[in-house]
Amino acid sequence: MDVLIPSLIVIAAIIAMEGLAWSSHKYIMHGWGWGWHRDHHEPHDNLLEKNDLYAIVGAAMSISMFALGSPLVMGVSAWWPGTWIGLGILFYGIIYTLVHDGLVHQRYFRWVPKRGYAKRLVQAHKLHHATIGKEGGVSFGFVFARDPAKLKAELKAQREAGIAVVRDALG
Repeated sequence: MDVLIPSLIVIAAIIAMEGLAWSSHKYIMHGWGWGWHRDHHEPHDNLLEKNDLYAIVGAAMSISMFALGSPLVMGVSAWWPGTWIGLGILFYGIIYTLVHDGLVHQRYFRWVPKRGYAKRLVQAHKLHHATIGKEGGVSFGFVFARDPAKLKAELKAQREAGIAVVRDALG
């Protein structure tokens, strides 16, 4: 029982981070934070991108939670769930790095999935990158991906409505 509550907090934090990542990707990175995110959508040969600064923001969130949950004077914890939330944020960052940067963008390893959920993630993110500029777009999450056929239809509707400029032919 001593590990149940902390484990649930870690899992809840990981799930909450996907929601936070989705909303910050859609409304910050494709909004007022586009200056940091733009190079992620443009071809380049650089090892790092300005977009990688968002990882520092995530790390600061995790470190802040660890600090809130750390023992203070005389071993009294400021807020005990902070440690477990910080751990959940850290785990989400690792998952994000492996899935988004590793699998989808192939920054760390080369493997193109032929089937299953990994293929769905790659397809969904490729559809996210099908738009030119910050307007419109689909699939703002990093770990949970909707059906690529539905995303493709949504992009087609955005193009027809003049909301998004779409790079690839969607049929």
